[in-house]
Amino acid sequence: MAEDLDYSTAPVPSTARMPAGALSMAWWAVATAMFWLVVSASLAMSFGTLNALAGMSIAVVVYTITGGIISRYAIKTGLSVALFSRILFGYHGALLATLIFFTGAIYYSVFEASVIAVAIQDYFPSLSLSQAYLIVIAYSVPLVFGSVQHWLGKLNGILLPFYIIGLIAAVALSIYQYGYSNAWLELGPENALTGYGMWNCFTYFMGVFLTLMYAWDYARFGREEDSDFHTKFNFGSPFFLFAILVNGVAGIFLVATIPMEGELSEISVVLGLLKLMGFSGLIFIWVSQTRINTANFFMAIVNLESLFQRMPSIHVPKIVTATLVGITVYVVMLADVFSFLFQALSYLAIMVVAWVSIAVTHILSPKYERLMGQELEIREGYVPALNPAGLLAWFLAAFVGLLFFNAGGLWVASSSPATAIVASVVYLLMLKRAKRSWYVSE
Repeated sequence: MAEDLDYSTAPVPSTARMPAGALSMAWWAVATAMFWLVVSASLAMSFGTLNALAGMSIAVVVYTITGGIISRYAIKTGLSVALFSRILFGYHGALLATLIFFTGAIYYSVFEASVIAVAIQDYFPSLSLSQAYLIVIAYSVPLVFGSVQHWLGKLNGILLPFYIIGLIAAVALSIYQYGYSNAWLELGPENALTGYGMWNCFTYFMGVFLTLMYAWDYARFGREEDSDFHTKFNFGSPFFLFAILVNGVAGIFLVATIPMEGELSEISVVLGLLKLMGFSGLIFIWVSQTRINTANFFMAIVNLESLFQRMPSIHVPKIVTATLVGITVYVVMLADVFSFLFQALSYLAIMVVAWVSIAVTHILSPKYERLMGQELEIREGYVPALNPAGLLAWFLAAFVGLLFFNAGGLWVASSSPATAIVASVVYLLMLKRAKRSWYVSE
């Protein structure tokens, strides 16, 4: 236990909780990914700026409410996503949640590491892209050798001001060089407001509910006396306003102002920023992507540690786990399977939406407490292998979501809300019939 500084196999005790400021700095790394800028710009170009802004605003409200609920519970219990999933799905059923979380974290690690590598390779063309990949992995892995309590908060606290300064500088330089225009408010197709653009923009952000699983695993390190601060600030509206709306507006403006070659992507934005800002742009991109990848690698490591815990005869030090994550990310980057990964992530996103909906429903329902009292049973040998309530709700909701997703057209945009509704309703119905034996072996 002394070496389990990430508390992947046990609740975080009160003695290991972090000061509010340190946890804030560690968690806000998630708000500085280039992803937030690019996805908002992409939505504006596809559905119109006003629809994108409206959809983003609704997403902020949904994330704020959901983030507040799950973070307060995570702080209260100290449980990780993996440990809490034992309550929802049983000891063996929780394994799937851990695998999904690990896979999603690996995907985002690959994606964001690739952004830095492309920037490095573009600025130093003598390097090959594979060499740039290796450089990024070589410096990223040692950054997460330390614990979130003792290192990641300090690192990201140092880097945060550079990101904010860089974002302001990028907007200011784009206006200085290309002039200000209201064109950013007019992106997208003609008659954009007559369709379902706002709905499409909002539901797209439901597809990245993995952020809420990240929030859960960070929130468990918060002190209970800081619960109100964390739920209202770090995992509430200020964070999501900055991550989604402030970054989104900046991304839309930059894409509309800076001439960019080819189809819009994180890569085209990177090249545009390098063209605009030169070496300062490279530093800005490095700060942005290094911050978010501390979170991505941390989440991948925690969930891999949880998987290794299933093999009690094997003890894997964190330095080995972190190295394995780095090797996995590097191999996937070299394999160039981004299109496959993107499709797979779309399916994983539906599973994540179902998980979040079941988790929120469970937290808000008094049923578990009526059955178990104040006890939270998560111990191996005491938790049943499978919990029919959570598993039926999860798989049925995912099935409905996949049907919607593969139906094409407007059905795709409704796949995440349909998944969330089915998951919550089915889990509530199952809770009415729930027995204590579903949650504890007697």
